[in-house]
Amino acid sequence: MDLAIGPLDLPTHVDEALAVQAQAFGLGPEEVAVRRQIVLRHMTYPGARALGATAGGRLVGFVYGMPNDRTHWWSTVVEPYLRAQHHDDWLDGSFVITELHVHPAHQNKGIGRSLITQITDSATEPRSILSAIDIESPARGLYRSLGYVDLARQVLFPSAPKPYAVMGAPLPLRRR
Repeated sequence: MDLAIGPLDLPTHVDEALAVQAQAFGLGPEEVAVRRQIVLRHMTYPGARALGATAGGRLVGFVYGMPNDRTHWWSTVVEPYLRAQHHDDWLDGSFVITELHVHPAHQNKGIGRSLITQITDSATEPRSILSAIDIESPARGLYRSLGYVDLARQVLFPSAPKPYAVMGAPLPLRRR
C-alpha cells in the first residue's frame, strides 16, 4: 500500500475527511452537515492542526486537534466529570485529539497509531486528552497501548446516544 501521512489542509479537504468519518462512525448526511460546520470552526482556533493519511491518492484517515481551552464547548461538558474524579487539572496544558478516523477498509494497519503519534509529537503541551465511546473497542485498545488512561467514564454529551470516556496520556506517547 502506497501510504503517505502528512499535513492536511482540513478546511479544503473537509468533505473528503467527513466521508472517511461517516464510513468509520456510521454517520448520516444530517450529522455530517453538522460536523462540517464544527470542523471548519475548530480549524480557526489557535494551534489547531490536522494530518491526513492518503493511499493511492485518496484520503483514508485523518486526525486533528488543538491545545485545550477550558472555554471550548468540549471542555465545558467534560469538566464536571473530570472534577468528580479529581482530574480536572488535565484540562490545562493538554493537546486535545478532537477527531481521529480511519476508513474501515484501512483499519488495523497502523494508520491510526501513526496519525495520533505524529500529531502529538509536534505538540508543545506535556500531555494529551481525548474522548472515545465508552465501550471496549479497538480504538480504546489503541489509546491504551499509547499510554492513555481513563480519566472519567460515562460522560454524556448532548445529543450523543452513547456515553463516552475521557482519556489522557503524558507526551510523548508511549511507543509499542
